[in-house]
Amino acid sequence: ERAAELRDEILFRQNESSHIGDCPICCLPLPINGEQPMLSTCCSKMICDGCEYANFLRQCEQNLYLQQTCLFCRQPPPKTDEEADKNYMKRIAANDPVAMRQIGKMRYREGKYDSAFEYWSKAAQLDDAMAHFDLSLLYEKGEGVEKDEKKKIYHLEEA
Repeated sequence: ERAAELRDEILFRQNESSHIGDCPICCLPLPINGEQPMLSTCCSKMICDGCEYANFLRQCEQNLYLQQTCLFCRQPPPKTDEEADKNYMKRIAANDPVAMRQIGKMRYREGKYDSAFEYWSKAAQLDDAMAHFDLSLLYEKGEGVEKDEKKKIYHLEEA
């Protein structure tokens, strides 16, 4: 009975942050209202709208309209999809779970469920909550894997 109580405590406790994480600039939790902050391919960081807006105002004041850079690492944005994919692959080589999850989403949209499963599994091993959720959907639908209720529930609990 106590084990069930502890499991429920862990499962239903309120976190201090959202599952998406915190803005790396202002350290406030990123919103969970469905509007995903933009993900930078260069550093795999999500920046909140407030920091994006503050940067826009700074650029207006200093007449820096033409110098678009990542707010976190100051790299210029990729010009092509291939360049963005190359950035993601660099991040994956550095064991970045966010980049792994994003490539997994791209592969899923392309219908390459086996590849999506591989990327999401790697991200889940690195404790990425959203990758666990995505894996639970694969096990629920049986896309790229056999339907498995136990694995679905496991990944939902981990998420």
